Amino acid sequence: MSDSYNLPHLPTPHWHKPHHGEPRWPVMFVVGIVIALQLLLPKTLSLKSQPYICAIEGLMALTLIIINPGRISLHRVSTRTLGIALTSVMTASNIASAVHLIQRLIDGSINNATSLLEFGGSIWICNIVIFSLWYWEFDRQGPGARAMALDPYPDFLFPQMNTPEFSKPDWSPSYFDYLFTSFTNGTAFSPTDVMPLSKWAKMLMMAQSALSLVTVGLVIARAVNILK
Repeated sequence: MSDSYNLPHLPTPHWHKPHHGEPRWPVMFVVGIVIALQLLLPKTLSLKSQPYICAIEGLMALTLIIINPGRISLHRVSTRTLGIALTSVMTASNIASAVHLIQRLIDGSINNATSLLEFGGSIWICNIVIFSLWYWEFDRQGPGARAMALDPYPDFLFPQMNTPEFSKPDWSPSYFDYLFTSFTNGTAFSPTDVMPLSKWAKMLMMAQSALSLVTVGLVIARAVNILK
């Protein structure tokens, strides 16, 4: 006797359908902001090779624009791999800056509240953008795969997926949705209206919340102590 069950056929979700893809320029715009912020950090809060790292990041971004300057409508392994590599380099650089900042906060070598808030805010903004890029790159195998509707299982559950009556018929998540998710997770230190479903999504959101909590908490505490 078979132990299997005959499950009913589930209808295709309204959001799981091919679409014309999203433009690349918003992603490249925020990448440019991260590169500029990392380049402007003082030497005490960045790696010695930071100018070269920023140059590599800029070269990667320029290559992505040359390869695919318009809409991301196809799943290309080459561009996705390059995009993940770019995000990885920016992540490593920002983590190094966060570690240096925490060290300076612990040893008390930063005594100017304005500079502290400025540098801490810069690292925090980079953190928001970088994690948004990770969410955008990995949800349902990336923007190209989402445009081709290759993966029916979402890694993030957006409100529009649960309430189609309040969304446009052609709705699909774009980069801004992932940026908003990253911002709310980095400020509330927990998911808000967008729920992580897969293990990697939950782990990334946990890592972002922990990093934001440590950075923001120490920066604010030290700034208040200096002002007193």
